[in-house]
Amino acid sequence: MKSTGIVRKVDALGRIVLPMELRRTMDIGERDAVEICVEGGSIVLRKYRPTCVFCDAAKDVQCFKGKNVCARCLRELRESR
Repeated sequence: MKSTGIVRKVDALGRIVLPMELRRTMDIGERDAVEICVEGGSIVLRKYRPTCVFCDAAKDVQCFKGKNVCARCLRELRESR
């Protein structure tokens, strides 16, 4: 993992501010969802991109009955009826 050299303090409500330069670099806009993950002893933030519950594809994902499903898997589901 590459260090940016940027340090931020957590406020009383547990919030941190992501610097503008990082948001621009990572294409994170106002109101975008950010995923919070734990990898080993680190907290990792990344722009949230929904993936298919069946194959983990991130392209052409739609919500089907409350689950994220890609177009290919959705087609397979419809054909299996």
